[in-house]
Amino acid sequence: MKIKRSKWVLASDNIGKIKEILESLKDLNIEIIPQAEFGLSTPEETELTFIENALLKARFACSKTGLPSISDDSGLSVDFLKGEPGIYTSRYAGELKNDEENIIKLLHNLKGVPKKDRSACFHAVTVVMMTENDPAPVICYGRWEGFIADKAYKQNGFGYDPVFFDPKLNKMASHLSLFEKNKVSHRSKALNQLSKYFEKI
Repeated sequence: MKIKRSKWVLASDNIGKIKEILESLKDLNIEIIPQAEFGLSTPEETELTFIENALLKARFACSKTGLPSISDDSGLSVDFLKGEPGIYTSRYAGELKNDEENIIKLLHNLKGVPKKDRSACFHAVTVVMMTENDPAPVICYGRWEGFIADKAYKQNGFGYDPVFFDPKLNKMASHLSLFEKNKVSHRSKALNQLSKYFEKI
């Protein structure tokens, strides 16, 4: 595999996401550097879709570092809640809230809702931009379908993993090892597409 630009900036501040992305792309012949190492943090997510926010983050990282960038925007949508939390997944309970408080709000909003109506889906969009003004960014998408449990089951993972149940595996997302999660998750599916892209360039 020959890639002319072997150094890339990863446009994410989320430690859990960074860990999953670096693990999934570790076999590629490229150096992926988290944006924090350049003193950068993610800009305010002002757009209305995962794709637009991923593009915003990738473009910002390119503009500040001069390097090609890889970005991720992802979230959870719950059918009963008409797609919530959606693009507000990480700040569902408020801008300064954390994963635990987001989960508390989600479970409160689903209180009394039967299992059959608690269907949900994780979405992940991964974007590659070669330059700030790249007219044809690469956009990869993955989804992971399941249900929201009636309480949190903490063990591994981050975000909403403690309340996300995969019926095919008959396991909570938080009970999966990183290796197991990277075989089935929304992010791993998007990153698999990204790996195929890198194999071609």
